[in-house]
Amino acid sequence: MADDRRDVLAIIIGAFMLFAGVMHFANPSFFNEIVPPWLPPSEPFWTYVSGVAEIVIGIMLLRPSTRRLGALAAIWLFIAVYPANLYMAWDWRDRPFNEQLVSYGRLPFQFLFIWLAWRVATRDRQQVNYPV
Repeated sequence: MADDRRDVLAIIIGAFMLFAGVMHFANPSFFNEIVPPWLPPSEPFWTYVSGVAEIVIGIMLLRPSTRRLGALAAIWLFIAVYPANLYMAWDWRDRPFNEQLVSYGRLPFQFLFIWLAWRVATRDRQQVNYPV
């Protein structure tokens, strides 16, 4: 029963990541604005690289054969994009309160996503003997 829930969890996270990755290409200006401007070479570069990463990881999470690796990659991606969430919270400090709530709300949710991806990764490791 718990395994079935983790499969559903992997599918939900995978679909979410796939959707988010596509949105990097459908609405790049939103993502460009939250990339810290001091990161070389440019904001669009990081928007598109992270979009491709999210699409690939989303597909990996949807496929049982690559699910564990996809979950581990998701954890690393969630950690890697955390500076953009911090920058967004700082950059949106003068915006209306409801927008500030969105920017601050993203910060703890990143840890929730890391934990959920970890649950998916550890579930698959218990099923199949993968090297760590």
